[in-house]
Amino acid sequence: MPEGHTLHALARDLTAAFAGRAPSVTSPQGRFAEGAALLDGHEVTGARAWGKLLFVEFAHDRILHVHLGLIGTFRIQRLDGSGVPPARGAVRVRLLTDDHVADLRGPMACQVLTPAEADRVVARQGPDPLRPEESDPDRAWERIRASRRSIAELLMDQTVLAGVGNVYRCELLWRHRVDPSTPGNRLRRATWDLIWGDLVRLMPVGVRVGRIVTLDDDLARVEAQLVRGEVPDQDRRSAVYRRTGEPCPRCGSRVRTREVAGRNLYWCGRCQRRH
Repeated sequence: MPEGHTLHALARDLTAAFAGRAPSVTSPQGRFAEGAALLDGHEVTGARAWGKLLFVEFAHDRILHVHLGLIGTFRIQRLDGSGVPPARGAVRVRLLTDDHVADLRGPMACQVLTPAEADRVVARQGPDPLRPEESDPDRAWERIRASRRSIAELLMDQTVLAGVGNVYRCELLWRHRVDPSTPGNRLRRATWDLIWGDLVRLMPVGVRVGRIVTLDDDLARVEAQLVRGEVPDQDRRSAVYRRTGEPCPRCGSRVRTREVAGRNLYWCGRCQRRH
């Protein structure tokens, strides 16, 4: 499932391609024909994301709400003058202008909402580290400290914290040496503050470079490249994610794995002992 940085980047790209335009909106698959008719020909005012939720906003208070889920994709393509590509596969929604086409496939949720309905959807989500000015990390902390569930479970709960998926979960807990099995009500506030602050730093980098960067040397290099206006390298490395049996880069112990909250959790049993 795409993590929050991917949805924020998608919202940015949809805004760049369609804002100020009135695209043709269709449902080649046919499953969203009524919703597409409500949006067809209306101007796009912009797109935004909250956590893993995407909102494409149209004039006249009409909003396309999308949750990609596990298999959904929303691909944007610039047209090159050779014609509009045919809608291949089960395209739920197609946005089309003279110079761009965007095809939505396989979403978990796809519906037209009013602004009030969209606000209610967002209100059910936890704070989003990619919207720190609009988010209150204390809301997440209150839910964490009141729960007996493990911090590994809580970080994946979108009503606790919006936008964090399995990769950020595994890497964050490793970065701060936190035992993934620590119950929320035993986590120290100082540890939560470090986790939130780290997310506020890491996730915008993910939006800008299109990948998750969590190792300190990679992070320093990428941030320096961005400051210089260079295109960051695309090396994909992780400390523990998908590294079962490999040595922990900090202590050399073998990386472990088990399923937690429906996804494989990766961690180091030797150096992740902090509560």
